[in-house]
Amino acid sequence: MSVGLVVVSHSTGLAEGVAELAAQMAPEVRIVPAGGLPDGGIGTDFEKVSAALSDADTGSGAVVLYDLGSAQMVADLAVETLGDPDSALVVDAPLVEGAVAAAVSAQGGNDMKTVARAAESARGSADSAAAEPAGSEPESGQVTRELELTNEVGLHARPAALLARSLTGLQATVKIALGDKQADAASVLGLMGLGARKGDHLTLTADGPDAVQAVERIIDLARRDFDE
Repeated sequence: MSVGLVVVSHSTGLAEGVAELAAQMAPEVRIVPAGGLPDGGIGTDFEKVSAALSDADTGSGAVVLYDLGSAQMVADLAVETLGDPDSALVVDAPLVEGAVAAAVSAQGGNDMKTVARAAESARGSADSAAAEPAGSEPESGQVTRELELTNEVGLHARPAALLARSLTGLQATVKIALGDKQADAASVLGLMGLGARKGDHLTLTADGPDAVQAVERIIDLARRDFDE
């Protein structure tokens, strides 16, 4: 089973919205919102977070994200009172970006610590990845291909998540460039940060033992318009 996620927020609507968005990226990951007080008011509730932790952990642990400082305190307390406190991790990450990154990582079958690191690394990752300059010349042994995006909305959230997940299990490092911007193909936020739209031409550069297979998977996805 995959690592589960708990989204802790002072707002019921915010927690549910973030969980809904992350679930679009990772349909097989259990993502449980824990927002607001029992009466629907603004705040965080220990019992609600504790119940969400139990619900989210299906055997591989759970990663907890939160919005504001007091939500962290409640989340920390809920984890500390678990029968096995090591079965959950509270991470300091941007709520929306961290939840998306964590969900994709969990969908890929990564362990709890790796999922937590994915959430933490989401801080500023979209800006830094998209700002990374594209290389001018491929190195020897690299596989380079180009493709045109033909799906209506380009690399928005769902296609970016599908693309990143398509590389799961492959020994390859893939970069995707649009103009003078470049992103790691394994980073959903980086891909979204490219702002690639229908009609844009992307350059794929891959290296590693599975470079050819990685590029072929991405091109196949694009040809299918990311199953939209």
